[in-house]
Amino acid sequence: MTARHEEIADELRRAIDREEYTVGSLLPAETDLAARYGVSRGTVRQAVAALTAEGLIGSRQGARRVVLASRRSQSFAELRSFAQWANAMGREATGHVVAQEYRPATKEDAVRLQLSAGTPVLHVLRVRGLDGEPVLLERTVYADWISPAVESIEPDCASVTQRLYEDTGLVFAYGEHVIDAVSAGAQDAELLGIRRTSPLLRVRRVTTTREGRPVEWSDDRYRSDAVSFSVHNSIDNNALARKTAD
Repeated sequence: MTARHEEIADELRRAIDREEYTVGSLLPAETDLAARYGVSRGTVRQAVAALTAEGLIGSRQGARRVVLASRRSQSFAELRSFAQWANAMGREATGHVVAQEYRPATKEDAVRLQLSAGTPVLHVLRVRGLDGEPVLLERTVYADWISPAVESIEPDCASVTQRLYEDTGLVFAYGEHVIDAVSAGAQDAELLGIRRTSPLLRVRRVTTTREGRPVEWSDDRYRSDAVSFSVHNSIDNNALARKTAD
């Protein structure tokens, strides 16, 4: 049987996800939450502690807690696949390969994947969805050594990351992300079901193994109304770097 504080924590998570409590806003006081749920303040503190440990709310003592993030936000403090992120929100991740072909590595491919120019690499265009609604286009280039394993995965696989781990033991360990905004072109608009020139959040990333061997590089384009990203930093630990646009 689920403990009462776990039920309350889950209700608060869903309320944050629905933006009843938006990022930067305050949760109700412990006394108000205790009255709402008909429990003691100690039970509320247990629920709040769980959300604090997950990074959803601030940990300041003696004051109302500030909402720091929702599960809809993907934090760059962790390296998770799209499917893992969706599952953490209680959503269903979907995927479909639109196009897949081998091409000779361009100069950019060679630099990002540490290969010789002209090496055959696998290009994959994939549409990703939440509960069947398209929200992301992935244009991914896979290094030659992992391309055959990717090529054998069924086109509608929900999690390529998980499948590669199951089939080959591959662990995506490190990622470098560059974020900017672009306008949807004709293909982007058609595949995402949006108007041409609609704003998209673009994340260009290179992912490597624990040993630093590049696995893939990708140009990911998210519908701006569907996904946001968060970066948690502090005076002692700042993972965010500002750069001029390329």
